Amino acid sequence: MRTVLQQADLERALTRIAHEILEANRGADDLVLLGIPTRGVALAERLARIVSRIAGVDVPAGALDVTMYRDDLGRNPIRATHPTEVPGDGIDGRVVVLVDDVLYSGRTIRAALDALADLGRARAVRLAVLVDRGHREFPIRADYVGKNLPSSTRERINVRLAEVDGEDAVTIEGGDE
Repeated sequence: MRTVLQQADLERALTRIAHEILEANRGADDLVLLGIPTRGVALAERLARIVSRIAGVDVPAGALDVTMYRDDLGRNPIRATHPTEVPGDGIDGRVVVLVDDVLYSGRTIRAALDALADLGRARAVRLAVLVDRGHREFPIRADYVGKNLPSSTRERINVRLAEVDGEDAVTIEGGDE
């Protein structure tokens, strides 16, 4: 197992993403960050705190469960669902930033777009990920990326966050080790 990001690296990446979100959106107006469980929710909450601190206004964060929208439910039917928690004002007319830990095939994000459409009509949808490892199966790309980590399909990218795992780190294991 090889560590590729430590706590300080994660903090820098999230701060950079927060600045990029604010720059692209020309401020924090109408922003909503929705994390994809499990670790995407913790990342969305962290990003919302950073964006709020920089912009000087509260930016809401929530959770978007995509379990029932996945196209692999038939092959993997035993999946725990998580509550979808959308800020009180909803998403209609807002700029929604979907937040996830690792972007791989794009299947989770495709499911997230379907789930989001059932919640309302966002003005725009953006994607922020901590790690983009490549190997896309759908034409999906992140707008904001903490770290591009080209990897073999035999390798596993592990994101550990203090809120979930007790520590912050990104590691790679498997492959040619």
